[in-house]
Amino acid sequence: MLKLTVPALAVSAMAAAAAAAATERPTGVSSDDAAVQLSPVEVVASPLTTPLVVVTEPKTPRQPLPASDGADYLKTIPGFTSIRSGGTNGDPVLRGMFGSRLNILANGIPTLGACPNRMDAPTSYIAPESFDKVTVVKGPQTVLYGPGASAGTVLFERVTPRFERPGMRVEGSVVGGSFARNDQNFDVTVGTPDVYGRVSANHAHSQDYRDGNGNTVPSQWDKWSTDAALGWTPDDHTRVELTAGTGDGYARYAGRGMDGAHFRRKTFGLSFDKRHLGDVLDRIEARVYYNEADHVMDNYTLRQPDPSSRMPMRMAAEVRRRTFGARAAATLRFGEDFKLVTGVDAQSNQLDSRSAMEPQNYGDQPWDAQALMWNAGAFGELTWSASEVSRVIGGARIDYAGARDQRATTGGMMISKPNPTFDDDRVRVLPSGFVRYERDLASLPVTWYAGIGHAERYPDYWELFSAKRGPAGSVNAFSAVQPEKTTQLDIGAQYKSDRFDAWVSAYAGYVQDFILFNYASGMMGPTTQATNINAQIMGGEAGASWHPVAPLRVETSLVYAWGRIATSGDPLPQMPPLEARVGLEYTRGAWSVGGLWRVVAPQHRYALNEGNVVGKDFGPSAGFGVLSLHTQYNVSKTVQISVGVDNVLNRAYTEHLNLAGNAGFGYPANAPVMEPGRTAWVRVSAKL
Repeated sequence: MLKLTVPALAVSAMAAAAAAAATERPTGVSSDDAAVQLSPVEVVASPLTTPLVVVTEPKTPRQPLPASDGADYLKTIPGFTSIRSGGTNGDPVLRGMFGSRLNILANGIPTLGACPNRMDAPTSYIAPESFDKVTVVKGPQTVLYGPGASAGTVLFERVTPRFERPGMRVEGSVVGGSFARNDQNFDVTVGTPDVYGRVSANHAHSQDYRDGNGNTVPSQWDKWSTDAALGWTPDDHTRVELTAGTGDGYARYAGRGMDGAHFRRKTFGLSFDKRHLGDVLDRIEARVYYNEADHVMDNYTLRQPDPSSRMPMRMAAEVRRRTFGARAAATLRFGEDFKLVTGVDAQSNQLDSRSAMEPQNYGDQPWDAQALMWNAGAFGELTWSASEVSRVIGGARIDYAGARDQRATTGGMMISKPNPTFDDDRVRVLPSGFVRYERDLASLPVTWYAGIGHAERYPDYWELFSAKRGPAGSVNAFSAVQPEKTTQLDIGAQYKSDRFDAWVSAYAGYVQDFILFNYASGMMGPTTQATNINAQIMGGEAGASWHPVAPLRVETSLVYAWGRIATSGDPLPQMPPLEARVGLEYTRGAWSVGGLWRVVAPQHRYALNEGNVVGKDFGPSAGFGVLSLHTQYNVSKTVQISVGVDNVLNRAYTEHLNLAGNAGFGYPANAPVMEPGRTAWVRVSAKL
C-alpha cells in the first residue's frame, strides 16, 4: 500500500499563499496571461553552452524525489552517479571517477568531510535548494578552483543581485512524501541598494524506506542547515560579503557497521569583489574562509549493537576537519580578444579524532591529532577570441602540496601499535594545465571543441590515512602512495535550433599512479591496501532535447564509462554501467505532465574486492528499468505545485555502485542495498 505523509501546516500555508497569489492579478491581465510557465520539472540536466559545461538551477523541481543532499542532486546531470548507502549521503561519482578527483566548492569554499571511511561525503553537508546555481565542468578543463580536479569541478553558488530599491525577495518550498519524507526550504533576502541580508534555512527528514519487495531498508535520516550573508554593495560593481553557516543531522545506514549520529558543520567567510576597474584590470576578487566538519558515528543511537558482530559493545568515534583557506584572483583584458584570470589560493586542513567504548563517553576523551594537510597554488587561465567563431582557452597551475602524519599509533580502539611514520612530512610540487579549442560552424548551428588536460593530484586524506596497508614493501600508505597524474583528451559538439538540441561528448585518458584500494580478509578481520597502478579510462555522454510540437518536449541522455588497469587489462572497479534516460513533458496552459524512464544495463566488468575508499565491487550487477511520472500546476506567476510518483511499477533493484548490507541490521551480509520502491511526493514552491 502506498503511504503519503505531508507536513499539513506548511502545505496549508503554501496553498493559502497560492490562492492569494492566483486572485491578485493586475488590472487588464487575463487568466491565460497570468498562467505563466514557471520552471519545468527537471529529469535530464542538459548543457547550456558546450557539453563540457553544465549549469542548472537547484531550486527548480526535479524527478526523482527532490534531492536530500548534493550527491542526490548531481545524479540528474548526465555523467554523474553515486555510491549508494541507503536513504541519503551517497558519494558522487563523475565518469567513474571518485573522491578528491572531483573538486566540490560550496559558495566558493572547498567542501570536505572528516570520516576516514567517507561516511560524511563532502556533498553530505550541501543542501541543494539553498543555492541558486550549480555549475559542472567535466574533465581537467579548468584550473581556477583548486588542485587535482582530474574528473571535474562542481560549483554550488549563491547569487544575490543588487537591490535597485529597498525591498525583499522570498523563495520557499515544502515537500511531503512516502516514508514520512518532509522538507522545508526557506530563502529570504532583505536589502537596499547599499546593503542586504540573506538567510537560507532548510530541514529534511525521512523514515526507513521499503524496497520493491516490501522489505524495510534501514535508511532513516534527518538534517538541517542555516546560512546567513550580510553584504555591502555601494555601487553596481562592488560587493563585500560576510557569510556564516551551520547545520547538523543524523543518518542510519543499512550498508555500514555504524551510523552517523551527527553531521555538524560550521562555515565562516569574507569575500570582496570589484568589477569594471579599468581598460586592462577588469576585476579583483578575494576570499578568506573557515570550515569545520564535526562528525560522530556510533553503533547504538540508531541501532542496537550486534553481539555476534565485530563490534558487540557500544562504541562511538568523533572525527573533525578544520579548514582554513584563502583565494585571490584578478581578471585582465587585453583589448577585445584576450582575457586572463590569474591568482593564488591556499588551504590547510587539520584532522583530529577521539573514540570510546562503553562505559566511557567519547566526548570526555581528548582529541588526538591525525593529519595536517596543506596546499598552496598559483594559477592562470587565458581565453583568446581568435575570431568571431573560434576561441582558444588554456590554463596552468602549480601547487605545493604536503601532509604530516600526526598519528602516534595506528590500529583501532581494540588494538594499536606505534606508527613508524609519526610526525613525518611529505611534500610535492605538482603542475597541471589544459588547452581547449572551440569553434562555431558557419553552415550549421553547431559548436564543437577539443581539449587536452593534465592534472596531478596529491593523495587525499582517505588514501593516505584510512588504508591499513600501503603498496607492497612499504610500512604504510602514508609513506609510499604516490600522487596521481591524469592526462585526458576531451572532445564534443552541440547542435542548437528552435525545436531540436543535441549534444555529444567523449573522453579518453591515461592515469599514471592511479590510487586503487584492495579489500582482503586478514587474521584480524577485513583489511585494506592502497596502492598505485596505471589505468586507462574512456567514455562519453550524449543527449537530445526535441520539441516536435510546442506543448511537447522529449529529452534523452546516454552515458557510458569504461576503465581498465593498463598492465593487466583487468577492469577498473566501481565503474558505473551504461545508462539511458528518456524524459517526456507535455504542457498545456498552467498544467504539465511528464515522466522519466531510466534504463541501466547489466554490469559484467568488475574487479572483485577492489574499489575506492568507501566502495568496492562485489561482482556483476543486473540491469533494470525504472519508470517515474509527475504532474505540475502553476497556480500563479509565483506559486507552483508538483506531484510525482517515482518507481511507479515498484521495481526491486540495486545500483552497481553500492555498499554491502550489514548483517547486524538484519540485512543480508555482502548483499547490495536495495533501492526505494514506489514513492509518492508533492512539492509546493513559491517565489515572491
